[in-house]
Amino acid sequence: MCAPRLTAAVFRYFPGAPPVSRPGRFSCAGSVGLRNRRCASVRQAVAWCYLGGSISAEPRINDRIRVPEVRLVGPSGEQVGIVPLAKALELAQEYDLDLVEVAANARPPVCKLMDYGKFKYESAMKAREARKNQAHTVIKEMKLRPKIDPHDYDTKKGHVVRFLKQGDKVKITIMFRGREQSRPELGFRLLQRLASDVEELGFIESNPKQDGRNMIMVLGPHKKKTEAMAEAREAQAARKAERQGVTSEETSEAPADETEVEAPVAEAEVEAPAENPEA
Repeated sequence: MCAPRLTAAVFRYFPGAPPVSRPGRFSCAGSVGLRNRRCASVRQAVAWCYLGGSISAEPRINDRIRVPEVRLVGPSGEQVGIVPLAKALELAQEYDLDLVEVAANARPPVCKLMDYGKFKYESAMKAREARKNQAHTVIKEMKLRPKIDPHDYDTKKGHVVRFLKQGDKVKITIMFRGREQSRPELGFRLLQRLASDVEELGFIESNPKQDGRNMIMVLGPHKKKTEAMAEAREAQAARKAERQGVTSEETSEAPADETEVEAPVAEAEVEAPAENPEA
């Protein structure tokens, strides 16, 4: 983005800052305080652009590097040393690579000879793998009543078991109504029963406690989220391989069945001429 466009974009979000009179000279009217600090930050951003700086997150490459000399690193990671920028660009052209600024805050800046397109692709793939393997802890919630039906209890317990197998925490809430609030022991016994039923998969992370009309308990899984995700991927891959194996067996058995059906017909055609002479 060029400097005039950057100036217009920045001052659009800072209406209190004054316009630029001419390139390189800025003035800021107003009282001392937050407004002056805001104007100062605007002036610093615009001046940085005028001096050849960049507000982009991507590193500067080749002709975009605006320093007299750089500390150069070779394609294989070897230290070349401090060389003029023109010499570094010549080496980049000689190796048919890009000159990439990897440490802009160093003095002098550190640049490396590399294939920038390949570097960006590998960085994107690494970030994608990191996001894929990243585990987010999720707290599921399950609500019960003190006088819950046995079948409903089994259904709710099944959901809790599924959540714990997935590596998620489960918040169990017992809701009291009317006179049930005078019998908190009913909810406490129900929570203890549920915790004992799923003790192989989870543990009590937060003991039951009364919260107004509700009683709350938190169950934590024994397995970590990453382990549960890895097991789920392995199970999915196993099911996929099993389905592919079944389909391949069905396709291989189909020609054998056809030959078995055709065999008796061929024998009948051979035996038919042998009966005519006897007649």
